[in-house]
Amino acid sequence: MSDEKPKLLLHACCAPCSTHPIRLLQDLFRVTVHFYNPNIHPETECIARRKEMERLAFKWNVPFLGDVHDPERWFNHISGRENDAEGSTRCALCFEMRLSRTAQKAKELGFPYFGTTLTISPHKDAGTINRIGEKIAKQVGISFVRADFKKKDGFLIAGRIGREEGLYRQNYCGCVFSRRRA
Repeated sequence: MSDEKPKLLLHACCAPCSTHPIRLLQDLFRVTVHFYNPNIHPETECIARRKEMERLAFKWNVPFLGDVHDPERWFNHISGRENDAEGSTRCALCFEMRLSRTAQKAKELGFPYFGTTLTISPHKDAGTINRIGEKIAKQVGISFVRADFKKKDGFLIAGRIGREEGLYRQNYCGCVFSRRRA
């Protein structure tokens, strides 16, 4: 019997929000970070977040998998939901798009598990994210790691680690709609 940990492809929205989840998950998995966030606007912001995630992954010796930034596909995916309130159907569609891509990459690369850092945010509903992840896992045929990383002061811990690491922290979720509210 092997003591080797199973592989997990972890969708990451940004470096600061990834710190605490990565540390928790590394106890159970060989974590690889997947950065796929076509929702982030403007593109310069997406580049800044990606570079910061790459920097942290390199420093912590966590494999990093960057993906394309395809905002046109994201806008098409959420089309008709531009006026939705924050946290409603538009956000669920966004979660679904990003988690589907991560699950597909995980399956393609032979990862038996995928997950996301999104539940660290106090502005995101972990139940919704977990339901979407589990639905996608069944469709793709791999396992989703259900989590609510904001529990037990997870968001505060991530913030502290982010400050200790000197990480760039944005002031909005990422999409053009959340940016207007920032």
